[in-house]
Amino acid sequence: MSFSDSLFLACQHLAPHHLISRLAGRLASNRTPWVKNALIGHFVRQYDVNMGEAQIVEPLAYDSFNDFFTRALKPGARPLDAEPGAVLSPADGSISQAGRIVAGRIFQAKDHYFDLIDLLGGDAGRAAPFANGNFATIYLSPRDYHRVHMPVCGTLREMIYVPGKLYSVNPLTSRNVPGLFARNERLVCIFDTPEHGPMALVLVGAMIVGSMQTVWAGRIAPHQPDVIATRYDGEKAMQLAQGAEMGRFLLGSTVLALFGPDWVDWTDLAAPGGGVRMGQALGRARSY
Repeated sequence: MSFSDSLFLACQHLAPHHLISRLAGRLASNRTPWVKNALIGHFVRQYDVNMGEAQIVEPLAYDSFNDFFTRALKPGARPLDAEPGAVLSPADGSISQAGRIVAGRIFQAKDHYFDLIDLLGGDAGRAAPFANGNFATIYLSPRDYHRVHMPVCGTLREMIYVPGKLYSVNPLTSRNVPGLFARNERLVCIFDTPEHGPMALVLVGAMIVGSMQTVWAGRIAPHQPDVIATRYDGEKAMQLAQGAEMGRFLLGSTVLALFGPDWVDWTDLAAPGGGVRMGQALGRARSY
């Protein structure tokens, strides 16, 4: 490991995660023209952002950096795989890992694993439907499209806010911080699906992520001290179509998709290290 990598990791452990993230969130929401224009202009140049696929192609036309970062795409920019039983990638990014959940543990990277129960907020009953199931971890780099969509159609049953740290989730940190995704602040969304069994989408927070949003609850207040679980039964139950937006990051991070055992098989596209776009088929229902 290089000296710069070691220094970066050391700073991750020592930095005041939540203070830095709050300050970054305020800056990203600033609507003062010269401030937001400087931020957006630098970001587009630094990460070579493809604005040609955005609904609003002029970067400085956005009212804030957050508006630019969560920009909508033109209709048809992300076609959905139409094969029956397809499990779509919920986001643009790269596959960090994908495979089986074995003995309640999920592979992170290198020699690191994390516990399924911890990831989902510490409730063994909530985790039970996913034991020995399948998972895919998708890392969203800064230049990626940062809205999260439904891999399959489903009915929302529960949303759980889980407090935690805010380590960076880039590949370097993933390889070197044990239990990273079960330590960081995260939002767990549990769905029932008609053809793919139980599904969980986990939006993982990270350093300088201002907050996360869902289409049903809006912005989730970050950095709370306690686990907060909200049920969506009866009249509160919400159905979302395959490919529909379900949430977004205000600054980027990682999404995990979990399915129960014997429901889904991953395709070759889910191989670790490969790039994916929202709408491509990461897997198929076993019933097809």
